[in-house]
Amino acid sequence: MKKSRIIGVGHYVPDNVVTNHDLTKIMDTSDEWIVERTGIKERRWFTPGVDTVANMSTKASKMAAERAGIDIKEIDFIIFSTSTPDYFAPGNGVLLQRELGLQGIGALDIRNACSGFIYGLSVADQFIKTGMYKTILLVGAEIQSSALDKSTAGRSNAVIFADGAGAAIVQATEGSHQGILSSHLHADGDYAEELYLKDPGSSRETRLSPEMVNDDSFRMQMNGNVVFKHAVVRFHEVIKEALTANDKTVDDLDLLVPHQANLRISQFIQQQFGLADEKVFNNIQRYGNTTAATIPLALSEAWDQGKIKEGDLLCLAAFGSGFAWGSVLLHW
Repeated sequence: MKKSRIIGVGHYVPDNVVTNHDLTKIMDTSDEWIVERTGIKERRWFTPGVDTVANMSTKASKMAAERAGIDIKEIDFIIFSTSTPDYFAPGNGVLLQRELGLQGIGALDIRNACSGFIYGLSVADQFIKTGMYKTILLVGAEIQSSALDKSTAGRSNAVIFADGAGAAIVQATEGSHQGILSSHLHADGDYAEELYLKDPGSSRETRLSPEMVNDDSFRMQMNGNVVFKHAVVRFHEVIKEALTANDKTVDDLDLLVPHQANLRISQFIQQQFGLADEKVFNNIQRYGNTTAATIPLALSEAWDQGKIKEGDLLCLAAFGSGFAWGSVLLHW
């Protein structure tokens, strides 16, 4: 049976660096307050008229293809994960396809927010295992900053969310010790409104009204305490699920790459599993929470820094809006 493996990763972040000190000029906050609660020191916000979800993902995709040593034309399917598309419709998959000159191949959009890359990787794995596709481009990309309330009233979210893109080339392989071992996906819609962006939604009399703008219903709403309490439980469960399903233990793990939601969550999970610092990769300190882009962005940086070697056992795990969460265990 065919297996699927990640053969190349890439990323792109906007040039606009926004430090915690920068935020103190527009809201009542401090570097100490932000670092204590999130671990974030700086993040990237897009430049209007320069960065789009499509062109950021294009740059990340080209880097991934170059690192994989393949021609872009070898890609036969696109999976695009974002909760912040350039258009309400169509999805960003076709916009990326157009920029890459891949007209004609299929393009699937996934709107699972924080867990989107994990869900997308699972979908790519199934397509490849069945033989439907051989080389899939999987992207996670977001522009969150344009929907943030950057005043003191919105600081709880504004200091966390950021913009960026990450991409992975997933390709079929046979008889290799490398590749995806399993994926594990879960969701619980009972908590949908604990982390969500209500508008523009289609089930209102009008999709956008002055009242919506005034009551901030088109901005991200998050119950931070509830999210944290559920995240630490679900992260632990789904990582353990992946290890158990493959008769592995934490000691077998070479690197855990968690969704970069909050450094405190990652550190709590690290402590629960007793993992050494070198076995957990975090870059939220420099990039903030880029939602669907966090895991591919982290993978790309970890690979570039030599922290991922051929044959390493990696666990990727995410939790977020939905609530939806999941994990993937793979040999690099």
